[in-house]
Amino acid sequence: MKTLYAKLICCALALALLAVCSARPGVELPRPDYATPAPTPSAAPTPSPTPEPQDEYFTISMCGDCTLSSSQREDTFEYIVDGDMAYPFSGVKQFFEDDYLTIANLECSLSEERLYGSSTFQFCGDAENAQMLVEGSVEFVTLGNNHTMDFGQKGLDNTTATLEQYGIDYAVPDGSFVYQSEGGPAIGLYAAPWCATEAQVRAGVSALAAREDVDLVVCLMHWGLEGYYRQNVNQTALGYAAVDSGADIVYGSHPHILQPIEEYNGAYIIYSLGNFVFGGNTNPRDKDTAIVRFTIKRAVDGEVTVEGMEKIPCSLTSTPGMNDFRPKPYEEGTEEYERAMSKLDGTYDGPNLIIDYSEYHESPSPSPAEGGSENES
Repeated sequence: MKTLYAKLICCALALALLAVCSARPGVELPRPDYATPAPTPSAAPTPSPTPEPQDEYFTISMCGDCTLSSSQREDTFEYIVDGDMAYPFSGVKQFFEDDYLTIANLECSLSEERLYGSSTFQFCGDAENAQMLVEGSVEFVTLGNNHTMDFGQKGLDNTTATLEQYGIDYAVPDGSFVYQSEGGPAIGLYAAPWCATEAQVRAGVSALAAREDVDLVVCLMHWGLEGYYRQNVNQTALGYAAVDSGADIVYGSHPHILQPIEEYNGAYIIYSLGNFVFGGNTNPRDKDTAIVRFTIKRAVDGEVTVEGMEKIPCSLTSTPGMNDFRPKPYEEGTEEYERAMSKLDGTYDGPNLIIDYSEYHESPSPSPAEGGSENES
């Protein structure tokens, strides 16, 4: 009996000791041996397809004569603009701000100092007026016109220095410039001199067309008769010579009114876009003008071509009966729109304007202090 009792006591003590050991910190009990699962393999990423090369399209816009100054005879332009550099192009900027290149004919000098000349009409704007071109998103101007040398070499030097200061590209008479922006096509621009010969035009255009770094050639002409709604035989001969020498577009100015646009041998010849922002006349008899926009295609293989043209008839003023120096587009379908369009397509049958400067030639030009008025078309 005692032996059984002793065995029971020993078993109880063993169980108590086992419980105490199990509760002691740091004493780990054996754990089951579970197998670690194998990782699930991830799918290989699918490569993105290489995009197919696409043709690219660009827009070149053109407008007419820009005289950012009154003549020496009066100061109406300066009075109306009143220092608002965005004002002159504010009615048409929407056509220029998103294009690749905007081209205009700058028919005035720009200078920080006052210049004096002896020509019948002298246009010299303050240097800061170049900001009007910047605000209007005009990237390039041609200086190949009959007013470029009104103030001699000094006037030309001051003008080019001003344009460079404001970041506006240009070509001097019988000079060239290659325009290219952000990897777009290289546009070669040749400004033929006033009264250019056919030989000069052929030489200037051919030199650009032969360059491997030029994709498209624009020939800038100043030609024709003021007030005539049709081009003359000399304009036609020079335009054809330019195209035959490699020009894709010929841009014309000087008549101060619209003349037709002709397609010739796969190229376009604009004989005249008339006046645009034109400080030289407070109330022109013909207020029709236009913007022309060309669609330029750069194909996948790098070939650059002119794919199409858009004509936008405009008025050179926003205020009827006067020139407020702020062009605006005509509303499509109106009588004014159709009239301007007929001048561009060659169907206009109205009489030419008679331009008579005799009254200005008979009397001496007033001194800078005398003022005066001017009615150049």
